[in-house]
Amino acid sequence: MAIYSRWQKGNIQSALLSRRVILLNGPRQCGKTTLAKQFIDNDATYRTLDHLAMRQLAQNDPHGFIRQPHNLQIIDEIQRAPDLLSAIKLTVDEDTRPGQYLLTGSSNIQSLPGVQESLAGRVRKIRLRPLSQGEKLDVLPTFLSKAFNKIFSPNPQHYDRQMLLEMAFRGGFPEVTHLKIKEYQRWHKDYLTALLERDLIDIAQITRHQAMRDLVEILAAWSSKFMDISAIGAGLSIRRPTIESYINALEALFLVERVQPWTRTDYARVGKQAKLYMTDSGFMASILRWQRPQVILDSDRAGKLLETFVFNELASLVDASDGDYELFHYRDREQREIDFLIERDDQALLGIEVKAASVISAADFKHLKWFRDHIAKDRTFIGIVLYTGEFLGSMGENLWAVPFSALWALN
Repeated sequence: MAIYSRWQKGNIQSALLSRRVILLNGPRQCGKTTLAKQFIDNDATYRTLDHLAMRQLAQNDPHGFIRQPHNLQIIDEIQRAPDLLSAIKLTVDEDTRPGQYLLTGSSNIQSLPGVQESLAGRVRKIRLRPLSQGEKLDVLPTFLSKAFNKIFSPNPQHYDRQMLLEMAFRGGFPEVTHLKIKEYQRWHKDYLTALLERDLIDIAQITRHQAMRDLVEILAAWSSKFMDISAIGAGLSIRRPTIESYINALEALFLVERVQPWTRTDYARVGKQAKLYMTDSGFMASILRWQRPQVILDSDRAGKLLETFVFNELASLVDASDGDYELFHYRDREQREIDFLIERDDQALLGIEVKAASVISAADFKHLKWFRDHIAKDRTFIGIVLYTGEFLGSMGENLWAVPFSALWALN
């Protein structure tokens, strides 16, 4: 399997110079182990808690397990032995040198039953996602900085609607990158089965496995929509608190994610409802058993798939920025919506609308224009519509029509 250059590698390198513990979080099979192993040298040791014998050693003697004659200890799948966290805390409180532990986890540690230790003030958490298109092409994560400065590649390589849908259908898990269609659809389904039968046990006492599987399919269909627990649970014979706990468990496994609304305004009618996304567009399409011919002809499904794909791309770019940007959405009670709103650390704003069409018009910019004129006011605001066409162009003051491929353009 190809070894890809991951955007988060630089953030890990810098964190090792300043923080005692680094926790690399992300879903299973997204490449955490491959990335962590790149930090093995003569002064580092690597151990995985997926190995039963190693896990038993860690569980039986946590303090002895972490005593190693190495400057850097890499411990893979830390959620399999959470008692190590307390032992690590005691160690790094006595020895405050940076770069002592690089941990990986396939679930949110704070979601594990009985875990009290957060390592607050001692740990730097870094999120790794499935591969972005930019990482597949070995392109630096520069899109957001360029967009804020209105610098777009004038002639990016063109990807038509069908090519973009193919990227979205495949998704970003490294193992599916070179698989054929039927093979990666099967891989996604096997991946879900493995999570529900194995990893879910670590974080929740799920007694109704079929209900959980049904919920995953419902959430996949809900991707890019606003959270509505009542509507999500309408087809399931389980109580609302149970549904909420199940969704929280799926979030802890990094299968789904909420994008919070942007509310930093005095405008009284701004909405406060989060949007839900699957964290991999290929996984979403396979779970829904979508086929290419039906999606190509269905603008609603194509739009949902491409918006989920863009979320995955933008989230990777934001994560790689090391805190320079935050990702939100915008919606108000007048039904004005902006798919994604990215705020820079100086409060400048970038609004992004996603269109599955190859032709756009001034009407596609009406919400961006309204936001620019009525909400952004003195803030810097850039509004762009990502579309499947090939031409870049201005659509008014700080408003741009931008081809999808600008997300990973070389220059």
